[in-house]
Amino acid sequence: MVGLLSQELFEKLGLIFLFAFILSKTKLFQNFILQEKTRSIEKLIFMVAFGLAGVLMTYWGTPVSGGIANSRTIPVLAAGIFGGPWVGLGAGIIAGFHRMFLVVGGELTAVACGISTILGGLIGGLTKPWLEKKSRPWLYGFFVALGVEVIQMGLILLIARPFAEALRLVEVIFLPMTVLNAIGIALFMMTSQQIYDDHEKAGALKAQLALDIATETLPVLRKGFTRKSAEQAAEIIRAKTKVAAVAFTNMKEVLAHVGVGADHHIAGNEIATEMTKKVLKTSRLEIAQNRQTIDCKVKGCLLKSAIVVPIMAEDQIIGTLKLYKKIENGIMPSDIVLAKGLGTLFSSQIELSAIEYQKKMLRESELKRLQAQIHPHFLFNALNTIVSLVRTDPEIARKLLHELSYFLRSSFRHQEAFISLSEEVRTLEAYLSIEAARFQSRLKVRIDVEEGLECRIPPLILQPLVENAVKHGLLPKKEGGTVVLSVNRVEQYIIFTVMDNGVGIPQEELSELLVKKKSGGIGLRNVNERLKSIYGETLIVSSEVGRGTAISFQIPDRRMTSDTSHVG
Repeated sequence: MVGLLSQELFEKLGLIFLFAFILSKTKLFQNFILQEKTRSIEKLIFMVAFGLAGVLMTYWGTPVSGGIANSRTIPVLAAGIFGGPWVGLGAGIIAGFHRMFLVVGGELTAVACGISTILGGLIGGLTKPWLEKKSRPWLYGFFVALGVEVIQMGLILLIARPFAEALRLVEVIFLPMTVLNAIGIALFMMTSQQIYDDHEKAGALKAQLALDIATETLPVLRKGFTRKSAEQAAEIIRAKTKVAAVAFTNMKEVLAHVGVGADHHIAGNEIATEMTKKVLKTSRLEIAQNRQTIDCKVKGCLLKSAIVVPIMAEDQIIGTLKLYKKIENGIMPSDIVLAKGLGTLFSSQIELSAIEYQKKMLRESELKRLQAQIHPHFLFNALNTIVSLVRTDPEIARKLLHELSYFLRSSFRHQEAFISLSEEVRTLEAYLSIEAARFQSRLKVRIDVEEGLECRIPPLILQPLVENAVKHGLLPKKEGGTVVLSVNRVEQYIIFTVMDNGVGIPQEELSELLVKKKSGGIGLRNVNERLKSIYGETLIVSSEVGRGTAISFQIPDRRMTSDTSHVG
């Protein structure tokens, strides 16, 4: 009897496994077990569906000695494991009440099996969080099912009467029902586990796709979050993802809409859909699975599902990214992963581009401040020197006027971020020729640049260092002194050093030289801050009172390319 019963249950188990496999491939079931939060209507649908499946298992069972050997435990327990306590309890009540009151035959165990069915659904729901933490939940599900079957057998012995018939029934059905139903739950969970695995793989692919898209859009969004950059980025996203349409908005208007619906979702139009307005208000993503939720006012619009994610900068929302599809319920969990990833990456790109722009503006501002500091007093002194030489040595005056013209022209011309080393040295020579004429024998200059060495550096990066050496190092000495500029390549760096044999700087002032308004003025601090923002390097100052000062810095050797746009 036990062998025949085991064979019948085993054959039905194969059909249950086939049902589980087919069910696991449906979008409705996939969405149900993948969603972190499910709607009440969805829970009700699955509660009823699994409960009715339990009823079907009762009818499909095999009558045995006043009882029914069946697989009702499998759908009811599965309802709790996948849907939680309320879904499991509801499914258990449907299948359990049916077993107690409506089924024909098997009256001996009706009440006991009905109660155990309700308990089985509740137990499945209560173990859901515990099973989700396990690396092999199907294995632990097997033991949960064993426990539920043992409880059922215990209730039969406790409630069913006469006890002798209940005991005889349990002896027949215990082993086949307990083991096979536990195997059924394990197989059901293994089949469903494939949904999670497929979801993880799809999520990984979408994450990689988001990174690929971000790589392509990086040069575009570095230009800022504008209509042009938004349109270019939308084109890239649509080509990569194959969605029906891609759109960007700022806080007030559509920046770009590429793909289906572009004839009426037009760049420059005010934001019309409530869904987008809600995202802009709450900074949370929104999903529309039908045309009504999208809320497009144009009849016949082919866009039927969408996801809208916020784009942030410095923790403030600045716009949205929207992905559209032409089918209802088209937004899948993997699409949510992709959209979230793109929203985060684009937010970072736009924020970085803003920071980069601000740094550029700051560098330009600092350069203008430096130019403003240099020109007034230098120009006044230079003109006084030239005027005094006009009568005594017109030829020298003419040459100095030429050098002054070159120096001023170079300073005003250097609006670009980098110039060649030779240009910077030539500008420095013009400056020093005028200073040498002013101070004559008190100032000696030597410029040593390694032969063949050429690179690109920020403009006016050397002149303030030399001016500092002249003004604060040499001129306070009655006899003056010598200033030396040396530029050499050392391994992967180019080293710049400005040395003088002047009065030197007291040790207590060295640590504050670059941060407070001491003897260096804003010139040294400006150079130091520009070096930090561009190269991550700082000035190195060493000095000894009475013997002089040396100021040096290093930059990476970019001898293989003249393009320094990547620096900073």
